[in-house]
Amino acid sequence: QVQLVESGGGLVQAGGSLSLSCAASGRTFTNYYLGWFRQAPGKERDFVACISWSSGMLYADSVKGRFAISRDNAKNTMYLQMNSLKPEDTAVYYCAASRSAWSTSERGYDYWGQGTQVTVSS
Repeated sequence: QVQLVESGGGLVQAGGSLSLSCAASGRTFTNYYLGWFRQAPGKERDFVACISWSSGMLYADSVKGRFAISRDNAKNTMYLQMNSLKPEDTAVYYCAASRSAWSTSERGYDYWGQGTQVTVSS
């Protein structure tokens, strides 16, 4: 079993920065593929970024160049550094873990956190 808990969400002005963390408890996720997703009100859950066990990275076009995903396997923690935030980044952000492979689809992930709210004011 793997439990994931997101933290670091909050209210920030457009153009500002925010850093999210995803801490895992239970089973170590050293060999897991990890991802970030987000869901805005009235919309589907969308892919944001993912990272492999060897730190290969993939970003959605909407956040490329602004967000940075990273992981610290020794601490069982994944991070999402968000810079140059826009109002359209407002959403609940979720972290996820996959046993088998990284994916841009939520169907590819086995474990999910409960989410943290990010609100960007204009």
